[in-house]
Amino acid sequence: MRGRNGTRFQGVTSCVDLFCGAGGLTHGFILEGISVEAGIDLDPACRYPYEKNNDALFVERDITDMESEEVASLFGNGKIRILAGCAPCQPFSTYSQRYDTRSDHKWGLLYEFGRLAQDIRPDIVTMENVPSVERHEVFVDFVTELKECGYHVWHGVVECARYGVPQTRRRMVLLASLHGPIRMIDPTHAKPRTVRQAIEGLRPIQAGESAPRDRLHVASALSEKNLARIRASKPGGTWRDWPEHLIAECHRTDTGRTYPSVYGRMEWDKPAPTMTTQCYGYGNGRFGHPEQDRAISLREAAILQSFPRNYEFVPPGEPVKFTPIGRMIGNAVPVELGRAIARSISRHLVEFDIRAPRGRSSTAALEKEQSDLRAVG
Repeated sequence: MRGRNGTRFQGVTSCVDLFCGAGGLTHGFILEGISVEAGIDLDPACRYPYEKNNDALFVERDITDMESEEVASLFGNGKIRILAGCAPCQPFSTYSQRYDTRSDHKWGLLYEFGRLAQDIRPDIVTMENVPSVERHEVFVDFVTELKECGYHVWHGVVECARYGVPQTRRRMVLLASLHGPIRMIDPTHAKPRTVRQAIEGLRPIQAGESAPRDRLHVASALSEKNLARIRASKPGGTWRDWPEHLIAECHRTDTGRTYPSVYGRMEWDKPAPTMTTQCYGYGNGRFGHPEQDRAISLREAAILQSFPRNYEFVPPGEPVKFTPIGRMIGNAVPVELGRAIARSISRHLVEFDIRAPRGRSSTAALEKEQSDLRAVG
């Protein structure tokens, strides 16, 4: 189904999606009528879902090894160029903070994103990441460099549930334009979508079972002890509800007592917790099904990330493997967030009557323009 813009900007816009993964952001853009020419990612497992569901080219490359001209050539003939992406968020996680220096390799991908934006100068730049990225020098440098290139920059932390994603997921979104001020659209949902609204209609399955007509609707197997644990668990409850003999050793320590959601069940009438790369595992968070005695299936996880129910992740005939598919689902930009970003861009294009690209400056003219901007600012 096309969004409110239909095919309005198809053939006019041209987007390249860096760190595209399985295509969550790309799919959201396409549903809103913004053409996406290509996605770039290192993970070969992403090729099939990206190309199968999006009719766009998948480029299996590390952007640090790509020249700006090579990326620019992927835009095709679209008059309005959009460079999008979500640099892998692990370096910005609170669990991995030690240093924040330009020389540290783990920050390099966001600097590479900035390099491409400065060299290519697309009309629009957009980035999605974890909220904590805003606190780091690499992000400050990224924003500063965009502004020095003449971009109007907006960024802020958004609640994905306010944009139709049925989970409690907070993300930082950045939008930048060469044509004028740009910002995220207002929230589209006064009430968040719930787990019930998202997945209640799927066929019931047991732990370790796969649905006959949808191989992705498969739940991981449970040991006898974990099966007893989930049977003793209440939706929204904690391991403290269990009888003594089921309590795990890790929960008996002082540190373990601070993680009540591990081995928890979701609640039907609330959004799901944030989907992670291991959301298919009952012991990895509050990923127990609200009613059935199992963890959520891969398909349910994908739907809670707002992928369409028929989104394909694995080629016919190939086995469904939890680890690579869980990684693709958990790392994805939720499709509905992608749609909200696309609508924000579309509104901006209409507001400023942007029909053709701003003139591409020569190197000398660009240097003078940047010098003038620095002198003014």
